[in-house]
Amino acid sequence: MRKPQRLPQPTLDEYEWQDRASCRSVPVAVFFQSENARGGVRAAGEEAAKRVCRVCPVIAQCRVHAIAAEDYGVWGGLTALERAAIRDQPAAAGAGRSLRRGAA
Repeated sequence: MRKPQRLPQPTLDEYEWQDRASCRSVPVAVFFQSENARGGVRAAGEEAAKRVCRVCPVIAQCRVHAIAAEDYGVWGGLTALERAAIRDQPAAAGAGRSLRRGAA
């Protein structure tokens, strides 16, 4: 598990984008699959979460935050495994910026 110091300071300006997120009106379970979910069931659940992300007005901010600080669930249209792969890339620092323009 990653260390908590990766998270930004708990100030309003660091997290205010979350108030405009499409996921605020969706049950949290949509974004966090059961540990027992596998194969098609898991893929379908992740796709449902990504559909919400695709139309979200703050997907760019969410992605940057997720790559930096989130290890579980779908954030910014990316699964935990997709974010881990981005972090493992040599140029991971610039990856968040380049993903802002891409579709989830």
